[in-house]
Amino acid sequence: MAESTVAASNAAAANVPQKAGLEGIVAAVTSISNVDGQAGRLIYRGYDIHDLAHTTTFEEIAHLLWFGHLPTRTELDALRVRLVEQRHLPEAVVTMLRALPAGTLPMDALRTAVSIWGMYTVKGAPSIEQAIGLTACFPLILATFQRLRLGLEPLESRSDLGYTANYLYLLTGQEPKAEHVTSLDAYLVMLADHSMNASTFTARVVASTSSDLASSVVAAICALKGPLHGGAADKAQEMLETIGTSENAEPWIRATLTSGGRLMGFGHRAYKTTDPRAEELREMARHADPTRFVFARRVEELAVSVLAEIKPGRKLYTNVDFYSAVLLNSVGIPVDLFTPTFGVARVVGWTAHILEQSAHNRLIRPLAEYTGPDHQQFVPLAQR
Repeated sequence: MAESTVAASNAAAANVPQKAGLEGIVAAVTSISNVDGQAGRLIYRGYDIHDLAHTTTFEEIAHLLWFGHLPTRTELDALRVRLVEQRHLPEAVVTMLRALPAGTLPMDALRTAVSIWGMYTVKGAPSIEQAIGLTACFPLILATFQRLRLGLEPLESRSDLGYTANYLYLLTGQEPKAEHVTSLDAYLVMLADHSMNASTFTARVVASTSSDLASSVVAAICALKGPLHGGAADKAQEMLETIGTSENAEPWIRATLTSGGRLMGFGHRAYKTTDPRAEELREMARHADPTRFVFARRVEELAVSVLAEIKPGRKLYTNVDFYSAVLLNSVGIPVDLFTPTFGVARVVGWTAHILEQSAHNRLIRPLAEYTGPDHQQFVPLAQR
């Protein structure tokens, strides 16, 4: 970009309303999903998440986000076949996972594995076949990492198991319970996409440079790793463990808030009312782990009450992460795999947005309002 154009852009920035974190700024046009924060609604391609959460499978949602419509039985069967056919990792990915040092964080392992997968697999512009292949491999990467760090050998995928059931099988080596598959599958449905969140925005920015699909997803993983985005469910689990009992809940909550601490799993940038995913997850947690639910529900009630008292007008309610912690724990997902399992769901949304961005691309290059000094007098090094 010419210097004169840059100068004009900087001047124009002064006339554009600035908001920290780009809050309220439209950064893309999409037909994939929409968040109505005032009404507390999340829709995928026009379908309300409340209608999808218990009536569809994750593979159906993948088809909806990738192809734009819910599949027929024939289309769904065809997609499942394509996902099963892609359930294999390049040997270089497995070798890398074996060589990771002890104590490697799962999100770091996932990020590195996807980068190597892309190096061996991705050729050319982003495509639906690449999206299917990478989505099929996410559970394999995490299960391989988990078993290797436990001193166990990775398992072969089972073609008779669906996406979610196969993930649980690869993690444990056991036939997953039907109720665990149902719970985790509904979780994956609800986490598959969420409009212009931080990781999706990151993926679209990278895709807008005409970079490849794997690089765009690696960037999204880096954004998801942060505890202010996808890394909050494990923190919510740690918070519940620290609180310990219902009797300790209110004193702990008050002490945390008055000392400037955060309650993990509460509040959301987009929602000014209850997160619809939290509503669904609350009911799922009630059935998945009744004992833990009673405790978590009490913590939620007290936290919302104390937040309203200490931070009036903020409208802080539970978000998707709070009851995700209860649900993921109930199906046996290790705590430090909570965020990577979020990625197992969100990779479908990321790749759908990457494909959409690539199909109607314009380089994402926002303005910045400059607040530094101007007209500084240059002094040569010898005179400083």
